[in-house]
Amino acid sequence: MYRFEEQYNKAPFDNLLEIYRESFADHFPLPALTDYISGKTVTYGDLARRIARLHLFFEMAGVKPGDKVALLGRNTPNWVISFMGVVTYGAVIVPILHDFNAADSMHIINHSDACILFVSDSIFSALDFDAIPEVRAVVSLDTRTVIAERSPVRVFGKRQPQSHKSIVANLTRYFRKRYPEGFSAHDIKYKTFSGDSVAVINYTSGTTGFSKGVMLTLDNLRGNVVFGIRSNLHYQGSRALSFLPLAHAYGCAFDMLVPLAVGSHVTLLGKTPTPALLLKAMKQVRPSLIICVPLILEKIYRKIVVPQITRKPIRWVLALPMLDKAVYSLIRAKLVDAFGGAFEEVIVGGAALNHEVEEFLARIKFPFTVGYGMTECGPLISYSPWRRFSPDSAGRTLKGIMEARILEDETKGLGPNGEPQGEIMVRGLNVMKGYYKNPEATEAALDHDGWLHTGDMGWLGEPNNRTINIRGRYKTMILTANGQNIYPEEIEAKLSNMPYVSECLVVERHGHLVALCHPDADEVLRDSLTPSGLTEAMEQNRRTLNKIVAPYEQIQAIEIMPDEFEKTPKRSIRRFLYK
Repeated sequence: MYRFEEQYNKAPFDNLLEIYRESFADHFPLPALTDYISGKTVTYGDLARRIARLHLFFEMAGVKPGDKVALLGRNTPNWVISFMGVVTYGAVIVPILHDFNAADSMHIINHSDACILFVSDSIFSALDFDAIPEVRAVVSLDTRTVIAERSPVRVFGKRQPQSHKSIVANLTRYFRKRYPEGFSAHDIKYKTFSGDSVAVINYTSGTTGFSKGVMLTLDNLRGNVVFGIRSNLHYQGSRALSFLPLAHAYGCAFDMLVPLAVGSHVTLLGKTPTPALLLKAMKQVRPSLIICVPLILEKIYRKIVVPQITRKPIRWVLALPMLDKAVYSLIRAKLVDAFGGAFEEVIVGGAALNHEVEEFLARIKFPFTVGYGMTECGPLISYSPWRRFSPDSAGRTLKGIMEARILEDETKGLGPNGEPQGEIMVRGLNVMKGYYKNPEATEAALDHDGWLHTGDMGWLGEPNNRTINIRGRYKTMILTANGQNIYPEEIEAKLSNMPYVSECLVVERHGHLVALCHPDADEVLRDSLTPSGLTEAMEQNRRTLNKIVAPYEQIQAIEIMPDEFEKTPKRSIRRFLYK
């Protein structure tokens, strides 16, 4: 089994819950969480106090370490308090993405064996309490009251039963009895649990179907958190703007777990991050680090950059070697200012970044980097700071935490420098324990030496074969009759930058490639295109595309999709719906 560097297995980084105990105590008076909508702020002392109240509620409600607690709602301070309260108690949190429909949410609640559910009122109104029979009590994230319950519980081992509602109603009295001198930093104490203990069961909606319950341990979370601390991604007093769903591993790790481990101030957007709202919030919060997915960065790029570089005077200036640097500098400054002007870098993850966008941002020296991860690694596998980032790569495997190798396949060809290509395999501290109640899927994903099948195809590059380069998903790769490997993501990246294309998918139909395109409504209205005019524009895109792709990658037809593609909560298209 892979041995991790000793620096990650020695104090003060050998115990995840101890990291948070020290952070909450050391930063007691500092702001921890701010709700963007209401403007209300929770200090680290308030956070620790509310977690202690939650622990008391669990104790009185008969929740035991290892029990499952489901959490369903948008990013709010109460969401964070619930998550941290469950994990520090030794129970297992089951975060559910708020975008899931009611049927999927109830399936997860039942499959995970959750006994308590924390949920926002609006979401709970769409659920059927009778259809989640193992849930003993439902607690509102909005009011922190019990809004549904089943059997009563025994209080402190006494014989008489008491309702969950009664426990919550009298919790302040119980809390004062537990802490008669008031709750202080010295009262923050968390039990010690094995690093192999499951802390999170994370269900995500994947692009190729509904995924399994990923069991992440305390050590899986610790690997991500310690890397974030050592990399100085966040630090005491730094500012984070949380707009990715915290129920997803990416936002959870780097917009919540790492910031709270070092004393950062996290502002929770709590709304759908439209470009307009996001740019407004960034100017107000001025985050020190920005965590985002490609779709958001690409939309902002098209909103701010494209209108500038497509103007005739600017195109003329950019063609002159002596003047282009000055223009690029101005564009970079405007883009940095749009993101708040105070950040060290933008970390892009969750999906591949559009090549044109990535190439332009690298050309103007915009401080961005692309990382690689998956829920099964909680999530991080590779990352490089932007000054050491190589465009078109996904960063370097985390030194001392993760390692990667290629499951070579001679049918997949070679990389640009003759590197063997194949499925990317990873191993290390961040790799999950397995899939909940699914030993068959666990055995298929993890081999006996702990190597995880990522399902991504690519190769490893320098330095020291630590740089990961990804071509596409194994499940989406199309194998032609002539044995050619086609990665539709590479074709889509080119087509999505053409006129009137908002988003697209490349699929195989009867041995030929067809592109499904959803048009950009703003561009269509701007140019007053008729339906026939849009069809002709897309045909011109097809002809242009076929001139810049390999012969076996050429598109036979473009089908116009009137509606946006169905997406996962991290804004990746659900490909399996369009095969």
